[in-house]
Amino acid sequence: MSIEATQVTRFFGSAPAVQRLSLSAPAGAITGLVGPNGAGKTTLLLMLAALLRPDTGAIKVAGLDPVTQPRQVHQAVGWMPDAFGTWDSLTCTEILLTFAAAQGLDDVTARERTADMLALVHLEDMARTPARVLSRGQKQRLGLARALVHSPQVLLLDEPAAGMDPRSRADLRGILRDLAGQGATVLVSSHVLGELEEMVDGVVFMSRGRAVVPPGAGPANDAATASGQDAGDSVAETGAGTAAVGGVVPVRPTPLHTTWRMRALSPERLAAWVRAGAPPGAVVDPGGSVHLEVPDDAAAARILRLAVEDGVEVVSFAPVTGALEAAYLAMEEERA
Repeated sequence: MSIEATQVTRFFGSAPAVQRLSLSAPAGAITGLVGPNGAGKTTLLLMLAALLRPDTGAIKVAGLDPVTQPRQVHQAVGWMPDAFGTWDSLTCTEILLTFAAAQGLDDVTARERTADMLALVHLEDMARTPARVLSRGQKQRLGLARALVHSPQVLLLDEPAAGMDPRSRADLRGILRDLAGQGATVLVSSHVLGELEEMVDGVVFMSRGRAVVPPGAGPANDAATASGQDAGDSVAETGAGTAAVGGVVPVRPTPLHTTWRMRALSPERLAAWVRAGAPPGAVVDPGGSVHLEVPDDAAAARILRLAVEDGVEVVSFAPVTGALEAAYLAMEEERA
């Protein structure tokens, strides 16, 4: 089930936090929400989670309306705020059982899910530990377990990796990737761009309450850029099949991991392979590595298999990092 927001606006007093913003995040993918402080990311997530009403516009989450069906949205959504408040006197198990009961799980299912979620976030040894003794990172892991205890279809996370150690962050990436692989819709906001880049399939950039197209976003957004549209007049969508809505040219999230770098035991053999035309469009850099555009993981697997079959002894083949930060800084510079 996807997330869809159309021309959504929310004011706090006379100040607009979100302005005519439209986006669509599909099931089976992790979509990142990127922007500076005050861009409206948390406000948007709260509206999607049926915890804050939009002033105007329409929202659908897993086919449900957060304004008219808040209870059903709460059951369909797993919400993880940037700071997870706990009842300090309750144990980790008691906290999860309380939330499971609030979601309508029967006692047997609630206990099974609680045990499973504590194991998933590596807190099973602290099941009977009061929340007051947990570290910030442990509370974040407990918050993730709480968001997942009722098996939600949609997961909304606001700065989920804050306070987590490197191992926990790696576990978080794996958990979210598994959930997306099972068909869940995952929307995650984070300021840690390097971490987010390793986690998401594509990103929606926000600035001043609007979704914006970063410079050089690619052909998918050329029409929106040429029309001079901003977030309020655009639809940001992850996935194929984007079409104009009400005469508005959609803005699609910037895909990540499209530029990959290959290194080989013999740079000369690698360069010869590229000169032979496989794969098309590859560029050899001065250091002997090859950079090439790769649309998805399946294409990456095919290219790697082709290289090995052609006798190239590949040492490494991975996405070039830093693209998300570069796009973010370019966006901020353009809008300064």
